[in-house]
Amino acid sequence: MNDDRVQAVLLCVPTDLHPQMTMDAAKAGKDIFCEKPVGFDDAEILKALKTVKEAGVKFQVGFNRRFDKNFRRIVDYRNQGNVGEEQILKITSRDPEPPSMDYVRRSGGIFMDMTIHDFDIARFITGEEVDSVFVAGGVMIDPKIGEAGDIDTALTTLFFKNGMIGSIDNSRKAVYGYDQRIELFGSKGMAHADNVLDSTTSYSGADSVSSDKPMLFFLQRYMDAYFTELTSFFEAVQGQHEIECTFEDGIRAIRLAQAAKKSLETGQQVKVQDI
Repeated sequence: MNDDRVQAVLLCVPTDLHPQMTMDAAKAGKDIFCEKPVGFDDAEILKALKTVKEAGVKFQVGFNRRFDKNFRRIVDYRNQGNVGEEQILKITSRDPEPPSMDYVRRSGGIFMDMTIHDFDIARFITGEEVDSVFVAGGVMIDPKIGEAGDIDTALTTLFFKNGMIGSIDNSRKAVYGYDQRIELFGSKGMAHADNVLDSTTSYSGADSVSSDKPMLFFLQRYMDAYFTELTSFFEAVQGQHEIECTFEDGIRAIRLAQAAKKSLETGQQVKVQDI
């Protein structure tokens, strides 16, 4: 923090440390890349946001899926008017296996550590804000996850402010690999991003047609996205363009996660709070 040669810092520490480290870096005049989520405690998050704004430093949140070329292509179709009036968004996001129980106990829950990516990409893909959410979920994979106070399977319905609807389905265990698909449907057409497979090779025979399974590990699946994400941050630090995923984006994803958790607890449709 005291080294004048250091222009920017990457915060890749546990989530509960993000707000204080953000404030320390901002006060030191460093531009900041912070992994998601930006924090757990609302008061600390907003205090960190205020510090960043007052210091005038740049701040990017690590939602890497925004930088996936396949998902960005959907946005291209939307921006070009090919989708037309947006009506339905479908997001499938399933992990190949559950995280460790130690991680489950400290992660903030499935909505804060897993679905939060989907909440952010829902806003990014559609360019619209979510008004309210309704969640159905349960423990279908590992009872220990339930004992830790979390769930491992969830369906989240998104009600957007422009009238469109969306769905996110999450599972902690898809035996066939890392399942990552998005579909945006509208009045003029549909844009769909499918899974990235281990290879593009398929086999066709008399009895069956087969292809490779989806990539198993998230670092493998999103390697290019992570590279593009950091490249974008470094370019923004150098003044080549504005930050592409802001502190406010990070908070809005948290607001969606908080609403989803409340919906699961109450069984009611819950309105998403503002920043």
